[in-house]
Amino acid sequence: MASPQKKPQQQTPVSGVERLTLRVSSMINHPIAQERKWATIHRLDSDGEREWEEVMGVLADVDGIEMTFNDEDESVTLSWEAAADEDPRVQDHDELDSVEEPAPF
Repeated sequence: MASPQKKPQQQTPVSGVERLTLRVSSMINHPIAQERKWATIHRLDSDGEREWEEVMGVLADVDGIEMTFNDEDESVTLSWEAAADEDPRVQDHDELDSVEEPAPF
């Protein structure tokens, strides 16, 4: 009996903005960052100027996040206060949601 052939999955490359957004989102959502209410995002050599500026611009527009730019290592420290679930300022920020991709296997 012949087994059905699976179509090869087409992988779409992740853009620089998406890659940086995923990294920042992961760092912000990390349990230690959530406990401390801050995270330092380091700019990598692979982060282009346009991508970095775009993601930092999105973060700057989010209410409740304080940004401190660290000139010596081109990083930015994000800090925030815990928001109560019933606080009307708590919003979904689709810009920072992770991009779902099919597993590579």
